[in-house]
Amino acid sequence: MLGAAGLALLRIRNLFAVVMLAGIYSLLSAGLFTVMDAVDVAFTEAAVGAGISTVLFLAALALAGHHENKPGHTPLLPMLVVVITGAALVYGTMDMPGFGDPDNPVHHHVADHYLEESPHEIGIPNVVTAVLASYRGYDTMGETTVVFAAAVGVMLLLAGGVRSRGRAGRQAGEEGDG
Repeated sequence: MLGAAGLALLRIRNLFAVVMLAGIYSLLSAGLFTVMDAVDVAFTEAAVGAGISTVLFLAALALAGHHENKPGHTPLLPMLVVVITGAALVYGTMDMPGFGDPDNPVHHHVADHYLEESPHEIGIPNVVTAVLASYRGYDTMGETTVVFAAAVGVMLLLAGGVRSRGRAGRQAGEEGDG
């Protein structure tokens, strides 16, 4: 379903449909993360990807319109920038160890300790939950605080725009009465 939503995003030209489909894609991703027992990532994806981003895109659509305009220039320069950036990123991955190799350095820093000792030290059988809830508890609390602060900030920005429009309308009505 994620692949179908991604391909549909490439084909659709109605921007409202693109925003809605991007929100659906984020919710599907959050569901996938939940199935993979990455609940913290699922919460963040649902809140930021499906929630806040969709609201911001809809607000932008209210200002810009619902249909994509045809570009007035040829897309050669943007394509060149994308190709050069992609080539630099691929070149940067050449020294990386093979994906999934159990001898990779990343797997032997603290992962061995977490896998062997977390059931005895913490008593939680799910290692991911043990790491997030105990070993990285302050970090997880900080991430949650940042996501919450971002959500409150967006809500305040959106509410401020509604209030200022209401005041402007009342002021215009008062001036017309005089």
